[in-house]
Amino acid sequence: MKNFLCLFILLTTLPAHGSDSRESGYDYATFNRQMISQGVQALLMCNGLFTSNRTLEQVFAQELAYLPEPIGDASGGNWHVDEKLKAVAVGSETSPYPVMRAVFREGIGCVVMAPDQDFGDVADLPEIVAPSAPENLDDLAWPQGDKLATTALAADIDEAQLEQAIDWAFDRPVPHQDTLSLLVVHRGQLVAERYAAGVDRHTKTRTWSVAKSLAVTLIGLLVDQGQLHLDEPLPFGWLPDVADAKQDPRREITLRHVLNMASGLETVDNNRMEYATGSGLAYWAGKSSVEGARERGLIREPGSHWDYENYDTLLAVYAMKQALGSEKAYRQFPRKALLDRIGMHNTLISTDRFGDFILSSQVYTTARDLARLGLLYLQEGNWQGEQLLSPQWLDFVRTLAPASKKAGSNYGGQFWLSPVQRNDVPKDAYAARGNRGQYVVIIPGHELVIVRRGLDYGAQGFDVWDLTREVVKAFPKAAN
Repeated sequence: MKNFLCLFILLTTLPAHGSDSRESGYDYATFNRQMISQGVQALLMCNGLFTSNRTLEQVFAQELAYLPEPIGDASGGNWHVDEKLKAVAVGSETSPYPVMRAVFREGIGCVVMAPDQDFGDVADLPEIVAPSAPENLDDLAWPQGDKLATTALAADIDEAQLEQAIDWAFDRPVPHQDTLSLLVVHRGQLVAERYAAGVDRHTKTRTWSVAKSLAVTLIGLLVDQGQLHLDEPLPFGWLPDVADAKQDPRREITLRHVLNMASGLETVDNNRMEYATGSGLAYWAGKSSVEGARERGLIREPGSHWDYENYDTLLAVYAMKQALGSEKAYRQFPRKALLDRIGMHNTLISTDRFGDFILSSQVYTTARDLARLGLLYLQEGNWQGEQLLSPQWLDFVRTLAPASKKAGSNYGGQFWLSPVQRNDVPKDAYAARGNRGQYVVIIPGHELVIVRRGLDYGAQGFDVWDLTREVVKAFPKAAN
């Protein structure tokens, strides 16, 4: 820790980024921003068309609605769709910015390519050939399958209030709050389900940061098995390599720190830089998600400061990879250990072009599959009589992170907790949350799971806790 303290003293004597009077205000990341913007469009178009199976009109109207200046429109522009290859290219060869490309890959969804790659390099991209989903899902009872009980709502559910809550979610006063679906699970049964036009229970859309809660679930399986440990240093080396790795102060960072978003590492996704540097280059421009995560310098004592960073999650995912020991085991682990076991057969976890899971954001799944994930937590980690997650792991993910508390936030272990200042929602509620209005809310005291999928844009602003308030009105508290 002596080495860390020396580094910390040095860093705290330097001027903060942007405070140097020599700064002109010029955006030196302009090139990156344009390249990433085109990569965003290529990846969202590719997944919209070939993972979500939506039309070009739907993709431009909804998936791309949050881009300030999408290139072209559904009728044409500087983009190209290759239906046979299941690929999209965005940009012009005559532009100073590179054409960005994304290609659908089996078992993964779309993968964004590097700026210097073209469709001749597709064979080099990863894919995961997984066993097919059971053919009888429509005949298999919920939650393992999709056949729902036909019984009437329980007498203690206020049906009119439930319908009103669903209307509240869909009938928003502003167009940029665009609800795609709303599901409510009560006492294990799917009691409410509504979809917007053009969407159904088979439609896969991007989870954004709800993926972080899926990541922590997978990691919890390994911690419970003793293959990973919350309070031991992360099991890998850092970049750049140093002559004596034991002197690297980042060796103080533990799995608990990164899952609590308190690694102490340099901020790269905040301060208006999310679509210019850091994880933006891995998400949208073909950079390695692993290398980028390991390149950040330590600027604070681990555990002392809360900072929501995608790369912290990806460090935990890389630790998962190291614990599994082989590329094959890593690629097969999510499906074998969790997804197929709880009926999440319609979920695709995407990778970067090097085959590393981008489990901080890049997952495509259905509303019902997210309801299954929420149900696993509602049932205290038990699935059809098998205890998949320990009580200790559930306590970890829904316990307020110490640094988050100091920051005035409400973050646990890759889940968000009910805000302390809210007295109109249950205190035991906690949620997986993602950009553009992705929410999975677990409310043990009311035996509820709420799933809301959206394609919000602009100001967004859909309040998940307001939604929770409205839905809970229809349900009784659980019996003690």
